[in-house]
Amino acid sequence: MKSQEIRSKFLSFFEDKKHSIVPSAPMVLKDDPTLMFVNSGMAPFKEFFLGNAEPKNNRIADTQKCLRVSGKHNDLEEVGYDTYHHTLFEMLGNWSFGDYFKEEAIAWAWELLTGVFGIDKDILYVTVFEGSDDDGLPMDTEAFDFWKKHISEDRILKGNKKDNFWEMGDQGPCGPCSEIHVDIRSAEEKAKIDGKELVNMDHPQVVEIWNLVFMQYNRKANGSLEPLPNKHIDTGMGFERLCMVLQGVQSNYDTDVFTPIIREIETITNKDYGKDEKADIAIRVISDHVRAVAFSIADGQLPSNTGAGYVIRRILRRAVRYGFTFLDKKEPFIYRLVDVLSEKMGKAFPELKSQKQLIQNVIKEEETSFLRTIAAGLLILESLMQEVKNYQEMSDSNIKPILSGKNAFELYDTYGFPLDLTELIAKEKGFEVDVAGFNSEMNQQKARSRAASEMSTDDWTILDEDSDQEFIGYDALEANVKITRYRKVTSKKEGDMYQLVFNLTPFYAEGGGQVGDKGYLEDTHGDLVYILDTKKENNVIIHFAKNLPKHLNETFKAVVDSKQRYRTECNHTATHLLHQALREVLGTHVEQKGSAVHSKYLRFDFSHFSKMTVEELRDVENFVNARIDGKLTLEEKRNIPMAQAISEGAMALFGEKYGDTVRAVRFGQSIELCGGTHVKNTSEIWHFKIVSEGAVAAGIRRIEAITNDAVKDFYHENNRAYFEMKDLLNNAKEPVKALQSLQEENTSLKKQIEVLLKDKAKNIKGDLKSELTDVNGVQFLAKKVDLDAAGIKDVAFELGSQFDNLFLLLGAEQNGKALLSCYISKELVTNKELNAGQVVRELGKYIQGGGGGQPFFATAGGKNPNGIEEALKAAKEFVN
Repeated sequence: MKSQEIRSKFLSFFEDKKHSIVPSAPMVLKDDPTLMFVNSGMAPFKEFFLGNAEPKNNRIADTQKCLRVSGKHNDLEEVGYDTYHHTLFEMLGNWSFGDYFKEEAIAWAWELLTGVFGIDKDILYVTVFEGSDDDGLPMDTEAFDFWKKHISEDRILKGNKKDNFWEMGDQGPCGPCSEIHVDIRSAEEKAKIDGKELVNMDHPQVVEIWNLVFMQYNRKANGSLEPLPNKHIDTGMGFERLCMVLQGVQSNYDTDVFTPIIREIETITNKDYGKDEKADIAIRVISDHVRAVAFSIADGQLPSNTGAGYVIRRILRRAVRYGFTFLDKKEPFIYRLVDVLSEKMGKAFPELKSQKQLIQNVIKEEETSFLRTIAAGLLILESLMQEVKNYQEMSDSNIKPILSGKNAFELYDTYGFPLDLTELIAKEKGFEVDVAGFNSEMNQQKARSRAASEMSTDDWTILDEDSDQEFIGYDALEANVKITRYRKVTSKKEGDMYQLVFNLTPFYAEGGGQVGDKGYLEDTHGDLVYILDTKKENNVIIHFAKNLPKHLNETFKAVVDSKQRYRTECNHTATHLLHQALREVLGTHVEQKGSAVHSKYLRFDFSHFSKMTVEELRDVENFVNARIDGKLTLEEKRNIPMAQAISEGAMALFGEKYGDTVRAVRFGQSIELCGGTHVKNTSEIWHFKIVSEGAVAAGIRRIEAITNDAVKDFYHENNRAYFEMKDLLNNAKEPVKALQSLQEENTSLKKQIEVLLKDKAKNIKGDLKSELTDVNGVQFLAKKVDLDAAGIKDVAFELGSQFDNLFLLLGAEQNGKALLSCYISKELVTNKELNAGQVVRELGKYIQGGGGGQPFFATAGGKNPNGIEEALKAAKEFVN
């Protein structure tokens, strides 16, 4: 059975059981601070489990894209080394929100696996929760009794809390679970060891295939459990593992989910999978990682240096280095696998096809950039190892050379060189790496990171259990509200903060690129509490304050900062007009890839293949400003069916999660699905001005722009700068021509200065040559000179061309800073084992600085010019 048929049969089975089939949510989460990526099938449904929203149907089934590369669920370093861990994987799941429970979930799982898919009952084992004394929980006898109806008791195994009690996180819904395991070993292996002995023992052919979670408790911040008011079912079955079982192979990588990608890697690299273990690991790593990176980019998350983007960059770089090291690929090639991936999975996930060109462009540029980084890192590594060798030769040491853990960590931290790559290259050169030192540096960095981000969260204090929250911020900026719950959150960065939830709120929560509202609460006594930010967490609008109101049970007047909201609305509306303008001026290939809407500026990322010209930028500005001058009125449709909105021309953005009903916002011909706030008429924006345009990644450009008051400030500042410049130019009638004349004069004077400096250097060279002294066969001089860095280098190299035994140290003071330059003839470097880089590093201490360079020429800079004479004196003592 092919993978596409397996996926289809799963969804059809649960559709027949009255489940709604929903599409996969984007992998990158937007309103859940506890998760960076969707790491399990249940993550997109947290709001239902928490009771913050009601599903349209209490029975749902889907296949969900998941990524496990950060936090508690981090499988990254296992990927490639075994045959069943992955970064990206599909999780097939069926869900019940307060509807059916254990009996139906168990019966249907058994029916699907053994009836529909025809898996032999004799290769299946199930586990049930054995109970926990710590939590005061008994064994899950209910699940045990239901399983007995389908499978013999000797195949029902008891599992501990680690394996058979599933928790969303440190807090929140949780419950016991039943895992279904499959034993696909040969008959001979089964005869040697009973399968039940290998369950949950990380055996590659005795693996968990499906987990049935029975959500029936809530974990509180103090660690205690309380029963949930409604019991839920949350199941997750690994699609890739299911394919392995049904296709009769021994590895996920031997299924048709991966084999087309592996065949393409074989073709590109001329390596055969299955011949060499190191090459096989590399091929598995690359075939897995390209999926994770491609799906991430398709969902709108580009590689970057922070947050989720950094995780994606790490995954891609891991793939690149495995190709570089074990498949001998020194040029980009991973982007070429996207064609095969798109063809294989594009039907189930159409975003792979529609975003294919962008995915290829981004991956190729990232590969090219990292390969350059590897090349630079290799030079640094060679230099570090050469220094160690030189030191050992000078000290007559016969100990095997060791690269320090600190140096290995710097290579990792600065150049992305993983430890195993450094070890591999070092080993080829006869070096060892101080792994313990590396680990110590790594642990220190992790400790610093943990300390910076450490946060504790109290349980919610509930003031009104029955109150549902209502957002009224589209129509009002003030309201009388009641606090329904609150909690304290403490972090090292922010200190104590309080999160408040109201029964209704005019405050817009951060989302869709728009920042959250600020404002204040006022009680009947006139006391104020300032709202510093507003965010949404699992469908609940949360207001952040530094202190709690004194009278929590009173009614408060909630007031949004109207000036900030108005400026933000101007910028948000402008992003819609900008999107329309870009598609009109550049073409319909343009798609929004991200935005940030603040009160002071807007940022808009979009797909486009080249830098915009001045004419294109002008045309875009004119297009937007024409719509502002056109005084277009806001047309808004709330809670309309998604299909209706799309049929009326609304644009949906990739990477966004939309519900069954949506809000459509229209200004003239611009129609978008958007939950943000907007001006009532485009004339309120006043004017639109682009302040910058540049690249974010391959095929992604970024425009930053301003509107309204910010534009007025921009023109006032430009006007002020213009008149100041004119004043400096003696009120020239044509300041641009006057400035050009000054530039030409400056260029001419610079050339004259260069000639004078060269003449000066020639004169100094003659003086220096006459001052050289012979010290044990070495022509030596250490002196302070009145030259810049370039002049010193020219003089040193000219003198060096005349002597085979020159040791020259020159010092200079420039702009209050100290400079030392050391030149040593190559013959001295070879025969006397001297090294200019080591010399300046040592002498740099006298000028409170440091430096380096090549063994025959190196420079050091420092902040203490008074130390130059001491450095020159030390050099003389060294040579003598």
